[in-house]
Amino acid sequence: MERIRVCVVGATGFAGIEVCRLVLGHPNMELAMATDRKEAGTRLDAVYPSFAGACDLELSLPEPDAIAQAADVAFLAVPHTASLALTPELLRRGVTVLDLSADYRLHDPQVYEQWYNTPHTSPELLSQTVYGLPELNREGILAVAERHAAGQAVLVSVPGCYPTATALAATPALSAGLAGGDLVIADAISGVSGAGRGANARTHYCHANESVEAYGVAKHRHTPEIEQTLSEVAGRQMNVVFTPHLAPLTRGLLSTVYLEAADGVTAEDVQAAYEARFANEPLVTVLPAGSMPSTSSVFGTARAQVGVALDARRRRTIIASCAIDNLGKGAAAQAVQNANIVLGLPELAGIDMPAPLV
Repeated sequence: MERIRVCVVGATGFAGIEVCRLVLGHPNMELAMATDRKEAGTRLDAVYPSFAGACDLELSLPEPDAIAQAADVAFLAVPHTASLALTPELLRRGVTVLDLSADYRLHDPQVYEQWYNTPHTSPELLSQTVYGLPELNREGILAVAERHAAGQAVLVSVPGCYPTATALAATPALSAGLAGGDLVIADAISGVSGAGRGANARTHYCHANESVEAYGVAKHRHTPEIEQTLSEVAGRQMNVVFTPHLAPLTRGLLSTVYLEAADGVTAEDVQAAYEARFANEPLVTVLPAGSMPSTSSVFGTARAQVGVALDARRRRTIIASCAIDNLGKGAAAQAVQNANIVLGLPELAGIDMPAPLV
């Protein structure tokens, strides 16, 4: 089979370099181009010496014509608004885009403008975009795969790390009708790499080490994405209270959600619903009753682990926790998973690996 040519835009960021690493090990993909505005002209292995001997690419500027000439597929590991400028140009040139930014995740451009404080310059693409969380939206991704097979360049919006873990934690309870009310409370903890490669006062080692803190309280930009996803799952408007926390981890993310249990729901009902919902999902493991996930169990992988319990005291509450790697299932590995589906490849190609033992 002819290898698929890939360009990674924003290749020196943490998510971008993880996409590069996965593509280099992929049986059906070739890393044909990597771009970075600041490091253009520098070899990738000069920025990341761990790539020495594995990749000799020189970083380029993200010019649409050059990308279209070099690659069939582009992974955009860029900040919000950068994709707005580049994605329409790539699609026009026949390049399929896996966008890891937030620019095409929200269906309503006004909601995007409200939370990101910038106009959405290509709202016409929102109706053509698929939200790339395969465990919730595989049918939609397969429909886009049919368009791609027919010769169209397509756009997949890869979910954020917090929305991915929170959706996997909450979806079985909502889709099975086990949760009453319209409120979801989500407490989530992320490793420092989730903040990106550029350091700031909060992510500096001296500040982040031996410290855990909440941030973006009541205003984090992933909130509307989580609400949008969970409302679609539940079939009604859900209201989300989302509090992210920064922990002194290099990578890893744990999201714990709390939902009011419907009348008569038992702990056995909840466990059974989660096991049934994810029974055929190769990257999601529901742990046995009484067990909860840890980030170390999914470190460096595309996998997710979910644990669930029912607190039957007073306000009966379903508590579900999901662990992912924020750069794996929360970003790069999920992007490659989506690309595999869209390109008609085995879904786990290049990402089917367990966490390291130590």
